[in-house]
Amino acid sequence: MSRHLPTAGRTRRGVFWLSLLALGLLAAAAPSAAAKSASEIQAAVKACLERFAKQVGGGRELTAQAKGILVMPGVIKAGFILGGEYGEGALRVGGKTAGYYRLASGSIGLQIGGQAKDIVILFMTEEALRGFQASEGWEVGIDGNVALVNLGGGERVDFTRMKEPIIGFVFDVKGLMADISLKGAKFSRFHPK
Repeated sequence: MSRHLPTAGRTRRGVFWLSLLALGLLAAAAPSAAAKSASEIQAAVKACLERFAKQVGGGRELTAQAKGILVMPGVIKAGFILGGEYGEGALRVGGKTAGYYRLASGSIGLQIGGQAKDIVILFMTEEALRGFQASEGWEVGIDGNVALVNLGGGERVDFTRMKEPIIGFVFDVKGLMADISLKGAKFSRFHPK
């Protein structure tokens, strides 16, 4: 007598294995495919900061006040039930690159598809910047809280009222993205090829 799994059981098992496969492919392909040279990262960071200044009213003034700016251009997020996120960027201090960083995170939940986004994190105090630089792997929500700014189109950041030590912006070609969380995102320093 042969035993068969009920249809729902086979479907759940199939979704689980497909999700695991998708996450595995993303994890395996992202670092090797996305690994960029220092000059490629620098060019992407410069373009990202230009987009940021154009899209976020008051952003240029706010970045001028920051002690350090972590710029992660073109972060890729993909998933099917299980998801992953990967990107490479640079920390700029005093207008110069102070190190290169990778962003990696994973998630479980109802999700399907992919997207690319830019992330700019401003360290407004020396203490917050030192904490980030001293960390082996800095995780949002554990090593530091990031106050995410969500604005509608055309709104301006009132940088005189921004008192948070770490401020984050997530945006794409259309502008700032709402309902985005960086919680669990982990940034690690690396040396590009």
